[in-house]
Amino acid sequence: MMRPAERHPISDFCDAYGLLLRRNAILLGVDDNALKRLVDAAVLIRLRQGSYCLRSVYLAADEAERHRLLCRAVMQQYAEHVALSHASSCLMLDGPDFGLELANAHLTHFSGNGRRNSRITHHQGECNVLDLTRRFGFWLTVPARAVLEVACTDGTEPALVQANHFLHTGATTREELAAHAARADRWPDSIGHHVVLLLADKRIESVGETRCDYLFFTTGLPRPVPQYEVRHPDGTVAARVDFAWPAAKVIVEFDGREKYHRFRQEGESIAQMVEREKRREDLIRELTGWTVIRLVWSDLELPERTAARIRRAMRAPSVA
Repeated sequence: MMRPAERHPISDFCDAYGLLLRRNAILLGVDDNALKRLVDAAVLIRLRQGSYCLRSVYLAADEAERHRLLCRAVMQQYAEHVALSHASSCLMLDGPDFGLELANAHLTHFSGNGRRNSRITHHQGECNVLDLTRRFGFWLTVPARAVLEVACTDGTEPALVQANHFLHTGATTREELAAHAARADRWPDSIGHHVVLLLADKRIESVGETRCDYLFFTTGLPRPVPQYEVRHPDGTVAARVDFAWPAAKVIVEFDGREKYHRFRQEGESIAQMVEREKRREDLIRELTGWTVIRLVWSDLELPERTAARIRRAMRAPSVA
């Protein structure tokens, strides 16, 4: 993480992420009164008891990065008997932040009771060698377990987002998810595990696409084919679409900002990409004669209306 252009001398006492523990500050001769003055002067921000961050670093970070800062500070304060888990493990392993509660860092203790204090939610859980990974100098629960933990604390849809992300990036597999779920069948609030296992699909590439697929499931629509290939008459692939119902001759594409960044070509403006995407959609309609429906973030907040729109397209006569 880059330091601010104008550095306060206290920056020399902070680590590479702009973090400073009270215990380290005391050893370096910076007492509690000095720390309080630095907070009052808007040089430091107090993350939690005994840990601080450069205010410039904290204000430049988004919500997910602020949670990672909190996690790094917490893990410097704790010993080897805990692991970052749940949403905290997912974020530290570069999972998306959709639907996650980020106010507190999540720790799983290898012994002891779950509780909540000073921006930490403590969990008790049995962990074996297959449950843990070592990163950044501390323990985290592995992606497959973290997905199931999120299902218990944040809900099925956020857990599915994590599952598809880690499957798509190759950080876990369906077999690993199933194995961890078998060992977690008696966890509190684990009822969402079976839905995550049912829907998880490495072909689904983004948060928006995962949320679309979850909408299809919860509104009773038939399961679509993700990443369906539309082909030219000679058999070569003309385009891949997010979802298709070949029997109903309906395609759904999700338009999210992430897609524009992911598929934007070097040197291409957003306007140029939109025009290229329009030509792509025209080609898809020309080759298939199918109905193409585009969904945006606001459509996901109105699931029944969005599902009704797709059902109408499925009942409409084909023009092919």
